[in-house]
Amino acid sequence: MPSNAVQSPPVLSIRGISKRFGDIEANRDISLTLSAGEVLALLGENGAGKTTLMSILFGHYVADAGSIQVNGRPLPPGSPAAAIGAGIGMVHQHFTLADNLSVLDNVVLGTERLWSPLQRRRKARDRLSALADRFGLTIDPDARIGDLSVGERQRVELLKALYRDARILILDEPTAVLTPQEAEALFQTLAEMVSNGLSIIFISHKLNEVLAIAQRIAVLRHGSVVGEYDRAETSRTELATAMVGRAVASPNRTRMQAGKPILELRAVDLWHNNSRLRQASLTVHQHEVLGIAGVSGNGQTALADLVSGLCVPETGELVVLGRPRGGHTPARMVAAGVGRIPEDRHKAGVVHEMTVSENLVLESYRHPEFSHFGWLRAGRILEHARELMERYDVRGAGPDTRTRSLSGGNMQKLILARVLSRRPPLVLACQPTRGLDVGATAYVHQQILDARGRGSGILLISEDLDELLTLSDRIMVIYQGELSAAVPAEQADRAQLGLLMSGQRTTGQSSGSDHAA
Repeated sequence: MPSNAVQSPPVLSIRGISKRFGDIEANRDISLTLSAGEVLALLGENGAGKTTLMSILFGHYVADAGSIQVNGRPLPPGSPAAAIGAGIGMVHQHFTLADNLSVLDNVVLGTERLWSPLQRRRKARDRLSALADRFGLTIDPDARIGDLSVGERQRVELLKALYRDARILILDEPTAVLTPQEAEALFQTLAEMVSNGLSIIFISHKLNEVLAIAQRIAVLRHGSVVGEYDRAETSRTELATAMVGRAVASPNRTRMQAGKPILELRAVDLWHNNSRLRQASLTVHQHEVLGIAGVSGNGQTALADLVSGLCVPETGELVVLGRPRGGHTPARMVAAGVGRIPEDRHKAGVVHEMTVSENLVLESYRHPEFSHFGWLRAGRILEHARELMERYDVRGAGPDTRTRSLSGGNMQKLILARVLSRRPPLVLACQPTRGLDVGATAYVHQQILDARGRGSGILLISEDLDELLTLSDRIMVIYQGELSAAVPAEQADRAQLGLLMSGQRTTGQSSGSDHAA
């Protein structure tokens, strides 16, 4: 990428942007510039104001104060059409594509009638092909979106923005669902875009990626810009400290001797909730984290629901603590010693309208500690909540606070408190840090390792390879419902894992096998 990019005239100037929602000041006097051919990374904790600022830039919100200029011209507030017309494009973390339409139809959708005359369709196809060739975004214009891989879908999102003449591109967590190879290909594409004069705002929680691609890095905290850094003059540690406002201790996984088997899957076949397992076998031991890597939609849901008690094997066997579990239910799995950290904390982790104290006893309210002859012991439940909120650092709430008001990080801490305080023999952790900032992520990681140290077996399902390599003792890859052989984390190769995640078997890998480290 050009080394002199930051010396180019600003293509975007954000001056004194402030935005308040009631008593919450989401943005406070934010000023930033972006030059032609520059990548500016935007970092910050959850709730730091990144999304609000980008929503103002793209016209979804109107700022209370401040102004935005694009190429020296004022950007009309509150108009996505004006933002697109000024050359601003946005690629969201969750793609906005119609699966039943072709690549070409998705790209031109909204720019002209879908069933345009043949000549106009031919011109649109030619323009799309020219953009794909120019930026290295090879794609079949006639391919149906539903048949494309995740990486190919992201190419379509990029082409959509380029087709609309975007010169400023906002990328929100662009590698969240990509394999390492797909992420590397994306970075090569972005480098080509920048060399052609595009400017990019890159939003990511992954500090390694930020340091690899950005020339400048702006850090937001509590709605304000607390620092701007040149990539060559900063470090992961400095950026993490700026984001959180304090030093962030990285978790340290020490070697431990694996104990007896806690969970066993034996040649399980299963189709549930549009998710499949094929002859899946694995073993989780005491004092062990077994990581499951894979791109979303490859059987993780079926695996998690099976261990949670939401479904049963069609063939094969599920064994918990040495006992086969046949007609199990979620309540029976909890009683058997399974602690569940669900993938979606909002839909499956908490009941929003219940208080913090009520959520903390959802899975144990029948215990004599919390009920007596069918009557809940309200005083003890409140005391229990205070104890766990202090121990697990749940902030910004009291025991009687409605859980819906908690931030994502504090909601996850509440779930951890409910699950880990019972010291379950088996912990199912599904995407435990998805959407969390660096401080909350470090906290969750340490709690998982502490549970491992106490003797729990951890089944960790994650799409984040850095997380898996940090926490796991062994790693397996799931692809279209099939599990690869487990490999010790110390011997795991990112490139090899990425190939397995994309369905390419490597020498020595077999489906559905497992072994102890």
